[in-house]
Amino acid sequence: MSFEDILADFEFLDDWEDRYRYVIELGRGLDPLPEDARNDSNKVQGCVSQVWLQTRVKKNEKGEPVLYFTGESDAHIVSGLVAIMLQLFSGRTAREILDIDAGAALKQLGLDEHLTPQRSNGLAAMVQRIKSDAEKALAAQ
Repeated sequence: MSFEDILADFEFLDDWEDRYRYVIELGRGLDPLPEDARNDSNKVQGCVSQVWLQTRVKKNEKGEPVLYFTGESDAHIVSGLVAIMLQLFSGRTAREILDIDAGAALKQLGLDEHLTPQRSNGLAAMVQRIKSDAEKALAAQ
């Protein structure tokens, strides 16, 4: 499933309760992180719920760093937001990640209007962490 698929599904669902249920289902579809990946270095700071993001960097055929993310949360709705972020960012080059306007993407979903301020702050912390990992991958080239 891609971010575009999620966007198409959101457009199909009229009711926000249905959309929230869909986000929760996306979170349930995440592969669980290994227990040893739930550590302080993978924990996203700034989230009220506990969120862990694990980053793997591989080089593509051009030698560019490509980042792959896995993650989860201890909260159902937040796990769904993690799933959306993974679809938006994972498998892209570091440069592509830095160029993505996550705010615009979330606005397309309408999430900017329907998340509590705490969840919005947590989502911003996830995006900041992902972009920081992309910057580190570029610097390590």
